Amino acid sequence: MEQLLSQARTVIDRCRSLAACTEEDGFTTRTFLSAPMREVHARLGSWMEQVGMTVSIDAAGNLRGCYCAADARAARLFLGSHLDTVPRAGAFDGVLGVMLAVALVDLLGGRRLKFPIEVIGFSEEEGVRFGVPYIGSRALVGAVDRELLERRDVNGLRVTDVLEAFGLDPSRIGEAQLAGNAIGYLEFHIEQGPVLEYLDLPLGVVDTIVGQSRLDIVFDGSANHAGTTPMHLRRDALAGAAEWIGVVEGKGREVSGLVATVGCLDVEPGADNVIVGRARASLDVRHADDAIRREAVSSLLGCADQIAARRGLSVSSRKRLDQNAVAMDPSLTNTLEQAAARAGYPVHRITSGAGHDAMIVARRIPAAMLFLRSPGGISHHPDESVRTDDVAAALATGLRFLEEMEVLYG
Repeated sequence: MEQLLSQARTVIDRCRSLAACTEEDGFTTRTFLSAPMREVHARLGSWMEQVGMTVSIDAAGNLRGCYCAADARAARLFLGSHLDTVPRAGAFDGVLGVMLAVALVDLLGGRRLKFPIEVIGFSEEEGVRFGVPYIGSRALVGAVDRELLERRDVNGLRVTDVLEAFGLDPSRIGEAQLAGNAIGYLEFHIEQGPVLEYLDLPLGVVDTIVGQSRLDIVFDGSANHAGTTPMHLRRDALAGAAEWIGVVEGKGREVSGLVATVGCLDVEPGADNVIVGRARASLDVRHADDAIRREAVSSLLGCADQIAARRGLSVSSRKRLDQNAVAMDPSLTNTLEQAAARAGYPVHRITSGAGHDAMIVARRIPAAMLFLRSPGGISHHPDESVRTDDVAAALATGLRFLEEMEVLYG
């Protein structure tokens, strides 16, 4: 157990070290192939090489380390997570999964398994820079198209431009795809929520990743002087948006298992003494049942129409993401449960309310996820943390998982 705890401390220290690779002094902000990602690749690549892995960077900017097997033709087991962050993030979202995978290879002590292990640090998952998430894992499953490559960031740079500036060749992005047979994919990740802490459990085996809808809703009214325009003659776009936001919260509370959020609100012209003429609100709706999620979105759009009509406003919407719920592979999930039980930890199945690379990889190969408790339920925040004994529990479970997989696929 002391060896596991020692490795756990190393994993945590290295995650905090990588958190210093940032675009913003004093905070951890690291978007798709931004300058700090070079240092992340350098440090992580060095740690991979130290445990006997062959390291490369594919055409999508994913860092890949392969720990070979005796039979080079054997199907691979993939482990990984993402290396990018949200603005002003914590030190563990994404990166922890990659560091746990490297630590598992280290714990093998040079022993070669009957199958190769490939650890992937995905270049992008959060969708911050280009407004589209999962660029790294999309490339792995062959789901990067010309439209995605032509998307632009706030500085007008295309995905293609960013890849080229990083020294990569966008025309070869197809080479990032999975090649040959694969056993499956396992992703370690902090829960990013309070459930495991509430249950006082270190780990959770993910059974389903919820579906997501993301939209932009725009209310258009009429900007006018705040002091001279009587209340009954106003067409206040912000007032309409505010009424609708209350409906969004109500829908989330009303439907079991549904979460509905307005996370961004932009107003024009945005002056203290001017009635708002345009209000743009984001909408994020999630549920494990896609039919329930889509009905909720439809209902909320209908409510927006009603509010706009009553207030003399116009309203429009634009869909940015419609991601179906994804069930984790039953066989791989059962093996992960058995591994946790053999390692001496309670088995608890949990639904992921957040999207992860595993949901993209699952399009091509069996995928499973193991959550670690998030102290305080905090994530996407500098106070995000993990407990050393929980990291050790994940390592113990991971080792048992590799043993189980050798029996099944050796």
